[in-house]
Amino acid sequence: MSFYKQERKNIKSTFSEEDVRRKRVDKHLTLRKQKKEELLLKRRKAETIDPTILAKLQNVPKYFQQLSSNNVNEQLEATIQFRKLLSMERNPPIDQIVNAGVLPIFVQFLQRVDQPQLQFEAAWAITNIASGTSEHVEKVIQSNAPIIFIQLLNSPNDDIKEQCVWALGNIAGDSAKFRDYLLQLGVMPPLLKLITANPSPKVSLMRNAVWTLSNLCRGKPQPEFNMIAPALLILAHLLYHPDEEVITDASWALSYITDGPNDRIQAAIDANIIPRLVELLMHHSSTVQTPALRALGNIVTGNDKQTQAVLNAGILRCLTTLIGHSKKSIRKEVCWTISNVTAGSVEQIQEVIDANLIPALIFTLQKDEFDVKREAAWAISNATSGGTEKQIKYIVDQGVIKPLCDLLQYKDVKLVNVVLEALDNILAAGASEEEEHGFNPYTEKIEEAEGIEKLEELQSHENEEIYDKVVSILEQYFGVEEEVVPDSTDGFTFDSNVQVPQGGFQF
Repeated sequence: MSFYKQERKNIKSTFSEEDVRRKRVDKHLTLRKQKKEELLLKRRKAETIDPTILAKLQNVPKYFQQLSSNNVNEQLEATIQFRKLLSMERNPPIDQIVNAGVLPIFVQFLQRVDQPQLQFEAAWAITNIASGTSEHVEKVIQSNAPIIFIQLLNSPNDDIKEQCVWALGNIAGDSAKFRDYLLQLGVMPPLLKLITANPSPKVSLMRNAVWTLSNLCRGKPQPEFNMIAPALLILAHLLYHPDEEVITDASWALSYITDGPNDRIQAAIDANIIPRLVELLMHHSSTVQTPALRALGNIVTGNDKQTQAVLNAGILRCLTTLIGHSKKSIRKEVCWTISNVTAGSVEQIQEVIDANLIPALIFTLQKDEFDVKREAAWAISNATSGGTEKQIKYIVDQGVIKPLCDLLQYKDVKLVNVVLEALDNILAAGASEEEEHGFNPYTEKIEEAEGIEKLEELQSHENEEIYDKVVSILEQYFGVEEEVVPDSTDGFTFDSNVQVPQGGFQF
């Protein structure tokens, strides 16, 4: 065993309550890839386009003249041609068409209640403009189109309502600023009315309406809660909808609402969403499982009572299955969720133990990918932090020490800190047995796992918190003494107890 130099203050740190029960602030903990998320937040109503359609860009001046005519048929035909250009899946010529000055005319056509087909085509064209950049959305807003879209949510024509809903979804999905603009315009009441008024609406209309609703609930900074709170009971009802896409987007909306302070979490619990979300964890489709898990994971970041509401609904039985899911993102989210449960009370830690999740977490520590291992390490560390000595002994007996020690080799500072915290907690639990039996049973296990060598290697770590924790562990539990550092003189120094012969030593 090597010695070390104590060059820094020996400060033992522990994680704060906020560290242990973690709200969703880690940008890396996400279930949706960026590219996919962009597609979900904005959508263009695309169609198969004749390859020669690009040549029709040369006809833009002609189409513009037709738009400006007094002939409804010409106006409709020109609007259709513009809509087709804007419906191209890749690189639609939004800039060219907007710069041609057509947007104000499309907004006028939205108000032609006597010409529903013209309203529909104009709404479609504007929808696809709003699927572009933020600058494009800004121009749509400046045209006052959103005000008319909201009014048209009460249109007697389902196609027009659906297209307006779609356009509003694109605007809300662009940014928190534009989302809040729509909420302040009063989009929520007519949207919720549209969702609930018709007992058997078109499936596509319902899908688009709920997708738009989810975009109105998402984003950081979060929308003002009073603006979106009326949606909670309706979203709870939509979780039972027969259409999978509707269920998926309703679950995403609830995951956005629950991603926040405890008062929002409580409002969601009061809407009675937990039992159905737990059921959806066992849905055949991962597209449904994913947001349901996300919403429940957010709820267990709340206080112990809120966490218990999820446990009472039987989530742990589902997590024992999902922790082995084929999708890495779901396995990672499961471990994150468990970590917030093990940050709770002793009784809640025991529920995790009783659900046989500890062996699964240890397996994850050994075999899974790094991101998942890190979340599993949090779950174990939290359990050792709040658990009883008996619970910690159970965790150790399941074989946790070797995989924990192996994680000390990773370069991730946060992970190493979490592992050190777990080992410190385990050793502290063994200290009481040392008082009774004369030895700490966990020091030998760490030594057998080559943990002491790994701890000593961390003495040269550049992170001061890691250094301090390592020094504290080695000093307190392994009896490692400070290395004697020579003084600044060129000669040797001797212990003051050594008796020097009269006349000095003879060499």
